[in-house]
Amino acid sequence: MIIRGATLADIKQIQIVRNAVKENTLSNPGLVTDEDCAEYLTKRGKGWVCEVEDEIVGFSIVDLQENNVWALFVTPAFEKKGIGKQLHDVLLNWYFSQTTANIWLGTAPHTRAETFYRKAGWTEVGTHGKGEIKFEMKSENWLFLR
Repeated sequence: MIIRGATLADIKQIQIVRNAVKENTLSNPGLVTDEDCAEYLTKRGKGWVCEVEDEIVGFSIVDLQENNVWALFVTPAFEKKGIGKQLHDVLLNWYFSQTTANIWLGTAPHTRAETFYRKAGWTEVGTHGKGEIKFEMKSENWLFLR
């Protein structure tokens, strides 16, 4: 298993992972385009992928402009193997090396993702979008947790 920086060449496999998930699914896969991924990887932030035998099985992308986790997903066949935690940690380590601004994310309530973020030390601060839970992480909390 390898965690590395995502490149534009990874977008096709990133999209496969994104559309394979069972929670936080897209109502319309066309809502997140290859162009969106490229913009977040090259202009707005940075991304990472997890590869197993040359196949991308998970990815994370952070947005420095909006100070949020744009994406963190693992393909169902590779869930519960620590991949999400590794992608989460590398994302936050990099993010807080760039800024001390709080970072936020939204996720659906009553999901494994909600439990994951709570266990990882995120603080619920309200709601976002269509009933998602809004979580926040402060730099000083992350430095204490890691």
